[in-house]
Amino acid sequence: MFSGTYEPKLDDKGRLILPAKLRDEFQAGLYITKGQEGCLYVYTSTYFNDLVANMDAAAMTTPDQRSYVRLFMAGAKHELPDRQGRISIAPQLRTYAKLDRELVLIGVRTHLEIWDATAWAAYEAEQEAKFANRDGEVIPGIF
Repeated sequence: MFSGTYEPKLDDKGRLILPAKLRDEFQAGLYITKGQEGCLYVYTSTYFNDLVANMDAAAMTTPDQRSYVRLFMAGAKHELPDRQGRISIAPQLRTYAKLDRELVLIGVRTHLEIWDATAWAAYEAEQEAKFANRDGEVIPGIF
């Protein structure tokens, strides 16, 4: 399970260094693909393959289902960390997520998300404001 927040930097070659405590999880490789809300998703190879198997098993009867799978898979890039734990982020994925040098890497249970630091700060502030003063109110659909 992935959790926590890290602040790696993107180098001039479009690479980031995975935090040392996460590297073992990705030694067999990883997949980076377009996420939602403008971030990138990072999956272990094993989890990604299981996810794709589940997609393959689902009925693909609607245009929305087919479109989602197309976009998800078209953006997916396989990477193998180098000896220093660096991974390359493809130019089209960097463009999609509007990545600059300053990044935020967050653990979200089954995967990591890569965010541009400015975009993450804005998203985090907006979402925290939604939940800040709810006085114990149950939010439908969250749990």
